[in-house]
Amino acid sequence: MRTTTLADEGAPAAPAAVAPGWSVGVDIGGTKVLAALLDPHATLVGTHRAPTVPGPDGLVDAVATAVRTLAADHGVPPAALVGVGVGVPGVVDPVTGSVEHAVNVGVTHRFALAEAVAEVLGLPGRVHLENDLNVAVLGAEHAVPAPPGTGRDLAFLALGTGVAAGLLLDGRLRRGAHRAAGEVGHLTLVPDGLPCKCGQRGCVEQYASGSALDAAWPSRTGRPSPVEVFEAAAAGDAQARAVRDRFAWAVASAVRVLVLTCDVDRVVLGGGVARLGEPLLGAVRAVLEDESRASPFLASLRVADRLRLAPPDVPVGAVGAALVGRGEVD
Repeated sequence: MRTTTLADEGAPAAPAAVAPGWSVGVDIGGTKVLAALLDPHATLVGTHRAPTVPGPDGLVDAVATAVRTLAADHGVPPAALVGVGVGVPGVVDPVTGSVEHAVNVGVTHRFALAEAVAEVLGLPGRVHLENDLNVAVLGAEHAVPAPPGTGRDLAFLALGTGVAAGLLLDGRLRRGAHRAAGEVGHLTLVPDGLPCKCGQRGCVEQYASGSALDAAWPSRTGRPSPVEVFEAAAAGDAQARAVRDRFAWAVASAVRVLVLTCDVDRVVLGGGVARLGEPLLGAVRAVLEDESRASPFLASLRVADRLRLAPPDVPVGAVGAALVGRGEVD
């Protein structure tokens, strides 16, 4: 369990002046819970990380502990928080603050997570719940400045164990009629291709995820497979190049789908695989540029120019959750 102050890593944080507008965001993942504290100007001032304890009770305790820890470390009484936002995988109803089908964090039945956290913290009406991809796209918009003259149309493409996207269109979250907007990982990419856990075959997720790279290139050194693949490819290994290029093609396909269906100004790559940084960005852009050379239509859309990386030093999911906690999200 660790708390850091972004303004001065390694030094104790000075007590902050309490003012309206402080908020905490908590991003719940399959292995870790990451929380962020935003000051009244929506500036990130501290983070807290802890292992995920699956199940309703474990999640409530993890969120409450993160909020209390960040608040105490920065001199902000929990009661002074304008709100707490929580991002969680699964099917989320932001109106009721409930989540279901979040099996990777131990929630199999409908659970009123926001209400349970609010009761523990003594913050009735000030805890808000949202899907993890939705908080990530909000955090990405906050962290990745928009080019001059562009609007608030943004997709956050998460490349982790699976593949999915959060969508911000005209500055509003696009959740979908059945909370399934952005599930590009389960579009068929390769007819009769690799079987997917969703019951289909050839899904994008089977080619463009961290799990896909793990399967195609099992780690030889104990380091993450994506790192090994891209390093070996850069060193000239023919097999690694084939794996890298197939992966980049699959990610580029997901990017192209997001641009062609939603015409977003930016597609921000995030998730564990995105920590590869520039090598990943360059490989995906190269595929998109090759496709554009063969298609005047795609060339006119400048798809490769819309691609960005999530900042590696900003926990976009937790920041986005904190924005949700402020009650400023439609």
